[in-house]
Amino acid sequence: MSMDRVAWSSLYNITTAKSGSQPFSRATLKRVLGFAAPHKAKLIAFVLASIVAAFLAVATPVLAGQVVGALIAKSGVDKVVWLAILIAIVAVGEAGVGLLTRWLSSTIGEGVIVDLRTRVFDHVQRMPIAFFTRTRTGALVSRLNNDVIGAQSAFAGTLSGVVSNVVALALTLAVMLNTSWLVTVLAMILLPIFLVPARRMGSKLADLRREAAAHNAAMGTQMTERFSAPGATLVKLFGRPDEESREFAARAGRVRDIGIRMAMLQFTFVTALTLVSALALALVYGLGGWLALGGQLAPGDVVVLALLLTRLYAPLTALSNARVEIMSALVSFERVFEILDLQPLITEKADAVAVPAGPVAVEFDDVRFSYPSADKVSLASLEDVATLDTRGGEEVLHGISFRVEPGQTVALVGSSGAGKSTVAQLLSRLYDVDSGAVRLGGHGPGDGVDVRDLRFDSLRDTLGMVTQDGHLFHETIASNLRLARPGATEEEMWSVIRRARLEPMVRSLPDGLETVVGERGYRLSGGERQRLTIARLLIKQPRVVILDEATAALDSTNEAAVQAALGEALEGRTAVVIAHRLSTIRAADVILVVEDGTIVERGTHTELLAADGRYTELYQTQFAEATAAVQEALPEL
Repeated sequence: MSMDRVAWSSLYNITTAKSGSQPFSRATLKRVLGFAAPHKAKLIAFVLASIVAAFLAVATPVLAGQVVGALIAKSGVDKVVWLAILIAIVAVGEAGVGLLTRWLSSTIGEGVIVDLRTRVFDHVQRMPIAFFTRTRTGALVSRLNNDVIGAQSAFAGTLSGVVSNVVALALTLAVMLNTSWLVTVLAMILLPIFLVPARRMGSKLADLRREAAAHNAAMGTQMTERFSAPGATLVKLFGRPDEESREFAARAGRVRDIGIRMAMLQFTFVTALTLVSALALALVYGLGGWLALGGQLAPGDVVVLALLLTRLYAPLTALSNARVEIMSALVSFERVFEILDLQPLITEKADAVAVPAGPVAVEFDDVRFSYPSADKVSLASLEDVATLDTRGGEEVLHGISFRVEPGQTVALVGSSGAGKSTVAQLLSRLYDVDSGAVRLGGHGPGDGVDVRDLRFDSLRDTLGMVTQDGHLFHETIASNLRLARPGATEEEMWSVIRRARLEPMVRSLPDGLETVVGERGYRLSGGERQRLTIARLLIKQPRVVILDEATAALDSTNEAAVQAALGEALEGRTAVVIAHRLSTIRAADVILVVEDGTIVERGTHTELLAADGRYTELYQTQFAEATAAVQEALPEL
């Protein structure tokens, strides 16, 4: 390796290393070794190959020195040719071993990436919904990308560098000291001149690199938010495009200025270190030549020392940065482990059972619930705050009890924030109750199985839910339908599309079922998006249906179409319907009026109107609002 390459390598290692390395953590290292355990055989092979590579790297300068000695001594053509052949063999071997070590380090590193990413991804999927309501998505994705890759570098880069450099340094020093201790010691004196500017210049470059990364991250966040369909709509309606442009241009301009300054500093850095390398070589040739002329050193040894010099400086420089690199890798591992150590609040019991076969009843038995505080479900680093909010724990449901028999429909109505959606979330086990129980199945009160005792897959298969926002993935219509039933055939998909009153629209699309719906389904209208989520519910064929404000955001025309589709979805199924518009739930078997986390009234539509209570008040308020809207829309006579 030439000295200018050493300079560039040193520059890269210093400027990419993270600052503020943390103290050595044995616990972290133990967990890291746990991830390395499955790759034990490859790790051993990699260490052995690195040792062989170090021996071969030192062998070439020694053989070159012997060639010079043979030429001066006029030892004959045969010896020179054999030495040349041996050098060629060593070169081929070094290339082969280099490829092997590279393959091993890449295989180990990429294997660790797969293990880490899979572990984190699976763990995050088990987190409660409260975790996702608080966490910044970008920060979470960064853990899966940047930090996992940073951890991977410990195996793919740092490990290989430390092993090979330690062996190469030991061998190089041994050969150089054996050749000429005086030249070796004097050459080592120049080492501080090599490292000090590297540290100082590298620190400045690292600061500039971090500043540029911060600006790039800010631009990335700005683009991500503004280029999404909701974000672009918001900017067009309320934003100031000129100011947005100026803000973006200012950040981009600062990144440009940093890039120019970094380029000049890098060139100055490499030039200075290349100059130092030239001085070191001048020392070797000058002192070594003087010793050779005086008969104290063989001419070939001068060549050996000169060639070994770069192999001395390279590992010394790399090892001087190794601690920073190792600490940086450990920081990345610790950030990944921080996610893995956050235990999910909702877990499946080891002896969990399936939902009983047949029609399913739903029962809430004296349910009390408080939303968990942030410190129980989140991390400060994922929320971009210094300290997590410890507030929470205030009870929002106070002794909720009701039962829905198989095939019945119960409707929950009441003011916003009364706790209706919380009931739906407890039934689907997005949260767990604090006391009481939510049960499925059974022939009478108390006979069902507590949802906390059910298998996750069985609970998912039993329940189907349609929410107000009607979320869809940025995938095809078919993919969004198969999310509920992966094995659904095209005929089955067309059947539910027809029942959801979407067939004419989907048939009119150029790609039919293979049409991509866009981010969150924004290529579809609100009514179409909601009916597609109902089609997804229909294809799942759940035994229990939960409708959480499924028509709240729709106009009258779309609401009529969605209600017709919902009629298909609810037929013959146990249903829990949360509705703001009371006109949509008049046919429910039981209507529960929820206020301040308690059930204040229950009965049929007719019974509740006759009771002249809170339900009547809500109904009359909505009826008056609807009448006023109709009168306002009528033309003046």
